Amino acid sequence: MDPRFIDGKSVAARVLQETREGFTELGGPSGRLVSISIGDNPEVAVYIRNQARAAERAGVPFDDQFWPGDLSQEECKSRIVEMNDDPGVIGIILQRPVPDHINVRSLQSAIHPLKDVEGMNPASIGNIVYNDLALAPCTAAASVELIKETGLQMEGMEVVMIGHSEIVGKPAAFLLMAEGATVTVCHHMTRSVAAHSRRADAVLVAVGIPHFLKADMVKPGAAVIDIGINQITDDEGNTKIVGDVDTEAVMEVASWVTPVPGGVGPVTVSILMRNALMAQRRQREVGWIS
Repeated sequence: MDPRFIDGKSVAARVLQETREGFTELGGPSGRLVSISIGDNPEVAVYIRNQARAAERAGVPFDDQFWPGDLSQEECKSRIVEMNDDPGVIGIILQRPVPDHINVRSLQSAIHPLKDVEGMNPASIGNIVYNDLALAPCTAAASVELIKETGLQMEGMEVVMIGHSEIVGKPAAFLLMAEGATVTVCHHMTRSVAAHSRRADAVLVAVGIPHFLKADMVKPGAAVIDIGINQITDDEGNTKIVGDVDTEAVMEVASWVTPVPGGVGPVTVSILMRNALMAQRRQREVGWIS
């Protein structure tokens, strides 16, 4: 691998090993992780497999449940509430997408914050504002973990976050500020994204536009974290996965770039397992488990 690439797989392996050791210190997992998939979602099968593999490496039992697509909102919520009360459940993962009649935000809010290993409950995201980072959204936390992997000094670092979604851009900005970074958030109404990104020590991109970030938008020597996942078709009709960064061009300018695939993705899954460890610790602190 090109030395300018930040190898997400090796970072993920380290996080999973640390998580496994953390569970060992606690005497092992107190229960299982539950993955909920509602309806027939073949597109999420790869995510579930990756999560199951990561759980095995972290030493956590993984229960993948497949619920009928015609379950009502109320029934889904009732099942989640039962899991909240079950001491044998460490954390709950709600796979997306869900059927059209299901309000995913409502179900996410039904997951108790102490079992919200994805960090998607509004309370979990709100905790970040107060520097309670234990159960942060996984992709946002993975992006910060990858910046740390460069060895750059986080305190005082100039960072530009391009994209301000509720599950990546906004929480990533708060996580970075908690580390002491100075953060600028750009979005679709920003007048000149390049004017901001060219002065940044690190640039994070999550806009869903293939090859959005060009070489002339990056300061020489910067770190670039590509959070985008896009499927494109070339002139020959072949499809491939690319990120939001024009990787080949940007690598001529930046000192560090995350590949797609193999960058943020593996680390995101490993953070999910680390969150499970943190969830068990929190549940023990409040007396839910012994």
